[in-house]
Amino acid sequence: MIRPILTFPDPVLKKKSAPVTIITEEVRQLARDMAETMYDAPGVGLAAPQIGVLQRVIVIDVAAKDEAPQLITAINPVIMHGEGEVFEEEGCLSVPNFSANVKRHASVVVKGLSLDGQERVWQANDLLAIAFQHEIDHLDGTLFVDRLSPLKRELFLKKCKKRSAP
Repeated sequence: MIRPILTFPDPVLKKKSAPVTIITEEVRQLARDMAETMYDAPGVGLAAPQIGVLQRVIVIDVAAKDEAPQLITAINPVIMHGEGEVFEEEGCLSVPNFSANVKRHASVVVKGLSLDGQERVWQANDLLAIAFQHEIDHLDGTLFVDRLSPLKRELFLKKCKKRSAP
């Protein structure tokens, strides 16, 4: 089921998500709904808080449009190690019509659980590394705009005020 995506400045997006303690059918359905919502948007990642669920669940698929889907579902993901540095343009389904360059690790090692409860370790580089960092930020109530310089963040907030003005 495609779910509505919350957008800035919805206060839910600033809240920290709770760990999943038991992987139930509801959690599996949440992950299916998140994947369907992400593909429909379309996006390369989605975190549960973006659809109003404060649980530590993310879905990512950075496969090119002409490739077969390569869906990753991570429950309680944690970045164990990061190295290198990239400064790449990011956007976000919860921050429509805005993108900016964000500094991230070039590669990360992420540990989490799969939908069957098995511990998984993902070694990610390039876009996948950025997507993991971006989506895990959502679980901690951090948006990519929170990682911008004060000047860029101020420009973003001015754009938002302009859009919401009558």
